[in-house]
Amino acid sequence: MIQNDQELNTTQQRVADFQRILSQLRVRARPEEFGLVASGYLSEIETMQKDILAYLGRHSSQTTAATAVAR
Repeated sequence: MIQNDQELNTTQQRVADFQRILSQLRVRARPEEFGLVASGYLSEIETMQKDILAYLGRHSSQTTAATAVAR
């Protein structure tokens, strides 16, 4: 779960990196291996995007449980 804007930026960068890797794999990987290799990246992208949307769906005044405990 994303706790702050720094983690948001890092996660967004990771999504962009994984998408770039997938774009390269689509061209460079053999067809029979692409699905196997791509599935892990796609799964991670999906998880990170859900985390991003969950974080962006909260107002900045709302805290997560972990943030509230740290205060």
